[in-house]
Amino acid sequence: MKIRLKIRQKIFLLVLTASAILYVVAISYILSISRRTMLDDALQIAQLTAKNYAKEIEKDFERDLTLTRTLSQAFSIYQTMPTPLWQDLFLKMYYPVLEGNKHVYSIWDSWEYYGFVPNYKKDYGRLSMTLWREGTQILSVQEERSIDGDPDKYGAFKRNNHDDLWEPYFDEGLTGKSERVLMTTIASPIQVNGKYMGLVGLDVGLEALQETISRIEPVPGSFALLVSAKSIVVAHHNADFINVPLKDIYPEDFENENLGQIVAEGIDHCYYRYDELGKPYYMCFVPVKPSSSLAVWSLGLSIPLDVVTSRADDSRNISLIIGISALFFLMIILFFIANGLTRPIVKITNSLTKLGQGEISDDLQLNLQSGDEMELMANALNKSIQGLNKKSSFAMDIESGRLESDLELLSESDVLGKSLVDMRNSLKKAKDDEEQRAIEDRKRTWANEGFAHFANILRNNSKDLQQLSDEVLKNLVKYVEGNQGAIFLINEEDKNNVYLELISAYAWDRKKHLEMRVLLGEGLVGACALEKETIILTEIPEEYISISSGLGEANPNCILLVPLKQDDKVVGVFEVASFKVFEQYEIEFIEKVAESIAATVITVKINEKTRYLLEQSQQQAEEMQAQEEEMRQNMEELMATQEEMARKEKEMGWTMDALGSFAMHLEYDFKGIILYANQRTLDVTGYIKEELIGKHHSSLLDNESASSSEAYRKFWEDMENRLAYQGLVKWIDHQNNIITTKVLRYPVFDENGNPLKVVELAVVMDDLIKEQ
Repeated sequence: MKIRLKIRQKIFLLVLTASAILYVVAISYILSISRRTMLDDALQIAQLTAKNYAKEIEKDFERDLTLTRTLSQAFSIYQTMPTPLWQDLFLKMYYPVLEGNKHVYSIWDSWEYYGFVPNYKKDYGRLSMTLWREGTQILSVQEERSIDGDPDKYGAFKRNNHDDLWEPYFDEGLTGKSERVLMTTIASPIQVNGKYMGLVGLDVGLEALQETISRIEPVPGSFALLVSAKSIVVAHHNADFINVPLKDIYPEDFENENLGQIVAEGIDHCYYRYDELGKPYYMCFVPVKPSSSLAVWSLGLSIPLDVVTSRADDSRNISLIIGISALFFLMIILFFIANGLTRPIVKITNSLTKLGQGEISDDLQLNLQSGDEMELMANALNKSIQGLNKKSSFAMDIESGRLESDLELLSESDVLGKSLVDMRNSLKKAKDDEEQRAIEDRKRTWANEGFAHFANILRNNSKDLQQLSDEVLKNLVKYVEGNQGAIFLINEEDKNNVYLELISAYAWDRKKHLEMRVLLGEGLVGACALEKETIILTEIPEEYISISSGLGEANPNCILLVPLKQDDKVVGVFEVASFKVFEQYEIEFIEKVAESIAATVITVKINEKTRYLLEQSQQQAEEMQAQEEEMRQNMEELMATQEEMARKEKEMGWTMDALGSFAMHLEYDFKGIILYANQRTLDVTGYIKEELIGKHHSSLLDNESASSSEAYRKFWEDMENRLAYQGLVKWIDHQNNIITTKVLRYPVFDENGNPLKVVELAVVMDDLIKEQ
């Protein structure tokens, strides 16, 4: 007797299949948790690696800081020794220190004059002794510094009066040195009872740090960088980034992760970042801080995630192989168990498989008499095959790409027919969407290539503003397929007359626009700069502009004006005219390039201003030297005249001794406030020093020479123009008596060209006459 099972009973066998599914889910969950754990362990190892390397660098700094601290503490007894003795002794002590520390570029100290020069009242002015390497030799020099005030960096250290690690700098200012070396200074203050008396510093070249950083590669593709407290890159695997601000190398990371504050405060910080190709990295910043230093540097370590996760991926793959093998073994067991139960299903499945493969024929119909649900399924399948024959032609049309074909539905319940129609409609929409995506991809590719191209142009032409403008304009007009273009830059040389100046033009009427100037708000160019917004015109007046060639000329169809701005600061306007109307993505591209142009223009202008100030400072120094020479000659002439007048009555030696008490010496600032007067001036005018210091210079002059006179105003103009003055001037003493004097006045300026004071030498004419 043949036993027939109902389909419900056969479905019971699916429990085995459910078991297999649960097995797969469990394996997948375990693999996921395991991979996450391994990844977390790998990232913690990366953080620990960064900290270990930071500790190594920190030990190097600590070693040098301990050396400077030891020397500075030992030198604090210098006041108990004669000055020549301790200067010679300490200088000799530096030689073995420099010889025994090959990584030290130079060792130097600084001794405040108020600490060892009797009666020295100023809080600045110092003596510096320096030893440095020059090839195989060790050279030394002794110099006076800060005579007119402490420089910023030294002054800051002096105020802090604490061990410190200085920001990196190029050492090129020391007399006798021939190299320009990027270095940092590790310094410790010399203190006497807590008061700052000087410092001992080691100048450590950063080449060794660059070699150390270059060797840090815990995994392939990783790299490290060392950053100073002010976010200046000290060492990097790419040498081009050395001494470059961190925000210029990783601008998005610097802003999004607040790296400036993190580095300055010495905070441990890790985050994920992506390079320009979208490759993920795990970046960690850890502090590098010698124990007693105020400054905190940071070590950054960048590790590619694909390398970090490779071990986890390998473990996952092995687990997958084992799991798949076990699942396959389970499937074999289930196959043999279910084989005898699923023969009717196999027949239906074979027909469905052929049907799924596109085969539609009467051979697929089944003659199944199982007496259960399988027989009902076979009958339903036979009816479906008959219905599919009617739709095969429509499906073949769709397969052949004839998407315009139509299908007449059998009824409102013809789901398959409706699905075919919907599929046809979806394919048509997908085709249209694909064409649109291709267009968008071409736009993105065009923009990205343009950004890279103009970044290279801006980088290679950042030294000359005119060359930069010409190259950018020429390439930008060509890249956007424009026909004419111009760049206007804001000229702020005269703060009361700010205007836009045509700096570069492409395919323009050069005769018409060679000296073109546009005020802010004037015309489209001025309006664009004032409003800081892009202007686009597609309806161009007939006589506004024309594009000409050898065969003729015509009006453009589009004019685009884009402000060159960075952080809401406008530095110029870019204008382009074209026969075609610019699309929105082209306008957005030009706007982004304009931001980069603005940033580069600002940088170039700053560099040009720096060069100008340097040249001006050098010129002022030459003028000061010439004035000093002129003063020396005048003094020599005055002395010669006095010697000639006194030669008949007195000996040369007596005259030279008397000259020191013969001339009046007066110093006052550029507001006329008296700063210094010698004893001869006090004796002649009848004032005491406290009365005269702080008075206005004009209070010593009679009405004819006072501040209300034209000659007095002319005198101050000469001083501001760096012109010396000599002549006869009438003074008024404390008792309002008129004293006729012969004076020599000359102005004094600092190294930055700022006026400091006026020095005046005066001789009473009555004294000259009496001497004669």
